[in-house]
Amino acid sequence: MASLSNFVDLSQPSLQWAALSIAFNPIFWNIVARAEYRNHFLTRIFGGNPYYGCYFLAVTIFGIGILRDHVYQTALADQPYYAPVHQPVLGGLLFSIGSVLVLSSMWALGVTGTYLGDYFGILMDAPVTGFPFNVTGSPMYWGSTLNFLGVALYRGKVAGLFLTAEVFILYWFALQWEDPFTAEIYAKRERERAKGKQGGKKNL
Repeated sequence: MASLSNFVDLSQPSLQWAALSIAFNPIFWNIVARAEYRNHFLTRIFGGNPYYGCYFLAVTIFGIGILRDHVYQTALADQPYYAPVHQPVLGGLLFSIGSVLVLSSMWALGVTGTYLGDYFGILMDAPVTGFPFNVTGSPMYWGSTLNFLGVALYRGKVAGLFLTAEVFILYWFALQWEDPFTAEIYAKRERERAKGKQGGKKNL
């Protein structure tokens, strides 16, 4: 009877590093973004310019994302191959769909919209409702999850499926934390706008 060790080599340090890097990224950007919202520490570091602070965070998040993807690929290379999981056509299709979701989301939101600009006070005029946001409310997260799954299937690695499950779970929890907070940021703006209009009417 086959054991888990036939499909996943838990002794490989690269697998452990991949799991850690997958967990680290969303935890990191949420902690930093919340600290920026409350204390504006990045804005202060960059001379009071929130755009420079946001661009710095964008480069940081992009960089650790590239590192995470490299660690993931290295981990899969060290893991056993399992023929039934090797589905290169399906894997390539899922990776392509995921990439379209991620890239089109970045294009629609721009740099500040993609990389937590609202925590810096850089708010969008209106919600983006076109593609890919008419497909899913979180195309960046679910597109990235499809990328991980696509690579796992393309390379035939069971370990990749487990790591993809970790990605899915972490992103799901991240959304439960992020969405209400972001919604409140925009709701606060609308309340302030409403107060401004009321104040303007009183002065007439």
